[in-house]
Amino acid sequence: MSDVLREARATVVKVRPEREMMTTQRLPYFVGISAGTAGATGLSMYMVVVPPGGHAEPHFHADYETANFQLEGRIETRYGPGLRESVITEAGDFLFIPPGVPHQPFNLDDARPARAIVARNHPDEHERVVPYDPAADA
Repeated sequence: MSDVLREARATVVKVRPEREMMTTQRLPYFVGISAGTAGATGLSMYMVVVPPGGHAEPHFHADYETANFQLEGRIETRYGPGLRESVITEAGDFLFIPPGVPHQPFNLDDARPARAIVARNHPDEHERVVPYDPAADA
């Protein structure tokens, strides 16, 4: 076996999140892959849960891309200046959010939580979000 293959096998990491981490947007995250959990250097991946009828605080990511995969539920993500645009994602949908785009997700179901897998091209498991005031762009 080559040294490269041997080294790659030694760095494979399995992660099972055992507890949630509350975020700046006041949503529970379950950190999967990050610098802290797996030694990642260029990405992070976690599950976010939006409680029934809940939403995140308006915000944007200044320096990284975000991709979501909707596992269950229906989320309306309002985005852009003043959060005047919107898109609805359902189970099986992917959503890409470029750096600097203000957004705010809302769970459209008052009875069930919505869950999504989130991936970012930043390895820190702690959010690096910038609060956004939609009234500033009204």
